[in-house]
Amino acid sequence: MPALPLNNQNLPYPDPIHPIIVHFVIAMVFFSFCCDVVGYLTRNHRLFEVSWWNLFVGAIAIFLAVIFGQLEAGLAEPYAAARPVLDLHTITGWSLSALVVAIAAWRFVIRARDPVKLPPAYLGVATFLIVLVSFQVYLGTQLFWVYGLHVEPVVEATKRGILR
Repeated sequence: MPALPLNNQNLPYPDPIHPIIVHFVIAMVFFSFCCDVVGYLTRNHRLFEVSWWNLFVGAIAIFLAVIFGQLEAGLAEPYAAARPVLDLHTITGWSLSALVVAIAAWRFVIRARDPVKLPPAYLGVATFLIVLVSFQVYLGTQLFWVYGLHVEPVVEATKRGILR
């Protein structure tokens, strides 16, 4: 079977899909956390329902983000300087996918037991999740803005052997 032709960004489709999906996941997880914190502080339990559904959708979408991230990382042909950051971004992404699902499952149990209360321990774990997501955002930002993965001049320099 012949390989798909790659464009100037070294992709078989017009633009990277991973950032589109991953920004959706980031927004869902951050908004879920904000709803939980505000709901907890104001005792507005309706925000807990909003939080749950955002986290649930984020837990599903994170797998699409990881799949497209793996695909696009493989097509990027990263050079030596970018490799450690890409490897850490990959490991953190897979870890986050498991963690988001585990926290969503815990959130589901909390919601099933008492939909109007949220334990402080959950907020602590959710805070850790937000810190980890922020670290992942930092790594992804470095891959694009510092190392230029899937940016045309960098792709061209890699193809010409200028970057190794």
